[in-house]
Amino acid sequence: MEDNAEGLHPELVYLRDIARDIRTIKQMFTEVVKYMKDAEQEVSEKMRRFMMYMHDIHDISYMYTEMGHEPPPWIKREMERCDDRLRQLLDAAHMDGGTFEKVRREMAADPLNRWDHTRQLTKPKENGA
Repeated sequence: MEDNAEGLHPELVYLRDIARDIRTIKQMFTEVVKYMKDAEQEVSEKMRRFMMYMHDIHDISYMYTEMGHEPPPWIKREMERCDDRLRQLLDAAHMDGGTFEKVRREMAADPLNRWDHTRQLTKPKENGA
């Protein structure tokens, strides 16, 4: 295919380039989504983001303390809220079928564990029970 008088390629050349780029982007995006799904089997994105937020509030509290000031009441109240919410999220993640319960069950099968991960596992439900 030859260039036209303005030095442009025929449309087909541009369409092929666009199709190749879209295939490459799709392949890379699929790989990133796979990594995200693998990571969420260990810690959910909701939990990860909440923990980051709670850590930020904690850091803000220490910022006041480092300057010799008492953290303001609204920061303390938010830390209290985060404390209760973290407990709720952890309880849910450790419940039967929760993210952490699934991981703990998998971990418990490793005979080389340093810690006992079976103590917090719920007993599997028997058929008909």
